Amino acid sequence: MRQAISRALIILIGALALSACGGNQVQRSGTETLDAWESLVRWSEFDALIDFIHPDYLQANPVTPLDVDRLHQFRVTEYRVRQILADPDGEGLERQVRLRLYHVHSAHERVVDYREIWRYDQDRKAWLLHAGLPDPRQ
Repeated sequence: MRQAISRALIILIGALALSACGGNQVQRSGTETLDAWESLVRWSEFDALIDFIHPDYLQANPVTPLDVDRLHQFRVTEYRVRQILADPDGEGLERQVRLRLYHVHSAHERVVDYREIWRYDQDRKAWLLHAGLPDPRQ
């Protein structure tokens, strides 16, 4: 199942990249960015996730130390991409993700549905997130 999702994601990013300038570079950048994000989430490296958020979004929606501390109470036991929607302009995508979080103090598991909005920033030549961190209070 994970391989099928990975293949679908690669195909989707490939289609997006072909419609954008520098198709191969955009595709490679998108794949690397999404893989790095997913890896950091899976390993519960929540502090590093802030670097993926677009600075303009971050300025309008700051991530507080409390937001990060709240996430540090959990370990990610599952990160599953449930749906991927591509923007018609070819420079963005939205992923619906389900996270399973294990609370380290109470030993309870929590399921969080999270929406990732990714856009390719031409000026920065990078894919950046236009959404906040997952919220375990759901």
